Parts: sequence; C-alpha cells; structure tokens
Amino acid sequence: MTGSLRIVSLLSAATEMVCALGRAHQLVGISHECDYPPEILDRPVVTETKVDPQRPSADIDGQVRQLVGAGLSVYGIRTDVLRRLAPDVILTQQQCAVCAVSYDEVIAAVTSFLESAPVVVSLQPTRLGDILDDIRRVGEAIGAEAAAAELVGRLRRRMERVREAIARVSDRPRTLFLDWIEPLMAGGHWIPEMIQLAGGSAAFGRSGLPAPSITWEAIVESQPEVIVIAPCGFSLRRTERELSSLTGRPGWAQLPAVRMGRVYIADGVAYFNRSGPRIIDSLEMLAAMIHPEVGQSLLEPGVRASFTSLL
Repeated sequence: MTGSLRIVSLLSAATEMVCALGRAHQLVGISHECDYPPEILDRPVVTETKVDPQRPSADIDGQVRQLVGAGLSVYGIRTDVLRRLAPDVILTQQQCAVCAVSYDEVIAAVTSFLESAPVVVSLQPTRLGDILDDIRRVGEAIGAEAAAAELVGRLRRRMERVREAIARVSDRPRTLFLDWIEPLMAGGHWIPEMIQLAGGSAAFGRSGLPAPSITWEAIVESQPEVIVIAPCGFSLRRTERELSSLTGRPGWAQLPAVRMGRVYIADGVAYFNRSGPRIIDSLEMLAAMIHPEVGQSLLEPGVRASFTSLL
C-alpha cells in the first residue's frame, strides 16, 4: 500500500519529516505554513489562518487571545480540499492549539467529511528526544521505517558532535531566548534543553514545559550574557522590524549581552520553533552563538545566513 499512499501533512515539521524520509512524492496536501522544502510548494493547501500574520506581534497576540477567549479556533480546515484529496494518512499535532490545526479539529473533519477513515498521526513533542521519536513514528505511518532509523542516527551523531565540542569549554553564559517580543515570552519545551546542550544556562524556562511569559523587569534582573531573539513564525527581516520595541526599553543598553555585543536574531520560522529534522541545525546555531570559539565549526553549509549578530 505504501507505493500509492496519499499523505496530507497539517504541520510544517511533519512535512519536513516526510520529505527527509524520501516520500515527498506521496505528499498530496499541506498546511498554509508548510514552506520547505521548495519542491512541495505546489501542493494543495488544506488549512488557513484567521490571524493576520503581518500585523505587529502585540496585535497578533491580541487576535489570538480574542479568538481563543470566544471559544473559536485560530485555524480552519478546508474540508472540501481535504475530501477531494482523500488521504490515507493525515499528520497533525496535539501540542499547541495556537500553533497549528489541533488534533480535535482534524478528527472532527475526518468524521464529518471523509468517506473512509485515514490513519491520523498526532505529534506532541516537548523535548529533543520526542522530536526524534516523532520522526520514527512518521516513518512507521508512511512505510519508511528504515529511512527514519537512518535519519535519526545521523541527527544523533550531530548532537554528539555538539556535546563533544561543548565539553571543551568551561563557562555557561546566562542565555535569554526570546520566543515572542510583545508580550515578552521566553523559549519553552525543547529550547532550555538546547541551550544547555549548546553550553549555556537558560535564563528562563524549563525543559519540557511551554514557553513562559516574562516581564522586562525580570529580564533586567537576570542580566543575560547572551540574547537570542527568534520569535515563533518570524523571519530575520520580520524580527528586525520589531526590534525597536525591545531595544528602546529602559536598561537595554546596560544588559551584559548588549554591552558585550552578544545579541543575535535568528530565523524563527524554519528553526528553533519548528520541531522537524532542522531542529539539530538550530542546536548547532545555538552552540555557534553561545560559544563561537567551538560552535562555528559545527554549522552546516548555508545555515550561517539564518542568524546574525545585532551589534
């Protein structure tokens, strides 16, 4: 059956997994956020957002809160497209109702609009190990177990390279990872774990738990030595447009990371927040930002353009 398997992915990370496992040709539908690899951009889009992603971060947060407060979903499923595609496998997520279409919405659509019941695989990673396990789960669902085992092995070897490189350094700079600018949110889930593996100490957040809301006063009090700004869903250019709301705050110029020129902005669309195979690229980028003396050599070709020093 795998030769004719029809796959619909409603999660950008899952789409990248399918393609990394060599099954892009079986991907018949994607979400509105799926943008990589380029070869899948001509696939029918099955979801849509009710939020204007071009608005400032404070407006986006307000729109999301208004929808959720009214008991409405942030996203919608184009059920007519889904019915036409008649998938055998649907890949979705159960981690965050404001990040992508939820598992419950998918089940409701499958029950109401599809004649045959596809296999629904729901991903819910909170740590790096969960992401690797999800690659195996997707591989099993689409008949690519061997490719999944090989990919996970490669990614684990790259993680070990990071550990070996970081073992040569002794300091653990206090690192602030900003997942959102207005309101301020620090990195959660796998981000604190990645900071630790990359040789830093997370100023906020706990491994495996959602991104915490933080105050500017708490940031100033924490005196971060490295700052990484990679808002969820924001490209480098998009983040640059909103930096003034951060850099204009009282006490910004006096933060150790600012004084030492150790403030970075990074691509929050493709990396860090996307729980697919490129999460290991994100780990290597963090190592290069926190410990450039050993981390720069870990970067894969082309990844260096995905983050930049602010100062």
